[in-house]
Amino acid sequence: MTFDPPEDDETQGRWKRHRDEGPASKGWKVLLLGIGALLVLGAVVVVFAGRPIAFAIVKRQTARKFPDIRWVDGATLASWRSDSTRQAPVVLDARTEVEYSVSHLAEAVRIDPYRPLLRPLKGLPLDVPIVVYASVGYRSARVAHWLGAHGYSNVQNLGGGIFRWANEGRPIFRQGAPTTEVHPYQPRWGLMLESGHRLVAPALEKRSAAP
Repeated sequence: MTFDPPEDDETQGRWKRHRDEGPASKGWKVLLLGIGALLVLGAVVVVFAGRPIAFAIVKRQTARKFPDIRWVDGATLASWRSDSTRQAPVVLDARTEVEYSVSHLAEAVRIDPYRPLLRPLKGLPLDVPIVVYASVGYRSARVAHWLGAHGYSNVQNLGGGIFRWANEGRPIFRQGAPTTEVHPYQPRWGLMLESGHRLVAPALEKRSAAP
């Protein structure tokens, strides 16, 4: 024996809503709400507590892509540059001209991260100490790898890039004067910058897996 729902439109509408809100439908709603809550929670963790974790993940993924490169952290680089008994490294900024114009490390020379040239190193020996940085370290790792392929044997990549350098309160400059602003590259990556350093700027064209 079968049961056929009444044929009038109002009753059919109630019948359809009843079927749509059965256990399976409710289960999907709960699942979607749960996923949404996790995404919100994840964003909160990244912004307020997860930056060190995010930097560590970027470094690990970048090192996996470029296993041949060496790394230097911000504290070591700052100490190195202030030590008059050591040869100061050539510091290369592997970001776009727009990013460099907002801020950069003291005396850093820009090198194009997508079409690099050896011009900034002209006349220097192949064993000259070099530190390359980008926003978080991926583009600079590419440049460091490229330099190694061209015979430069003493190249290091700055872990966390200028984002972490600025977050740690280290000096950055614009046209020779101190500043606190850093170009965020893109809004999503800019969350790795402390809000006080994050310049409000249009997103740049994404041309690599990470900045």
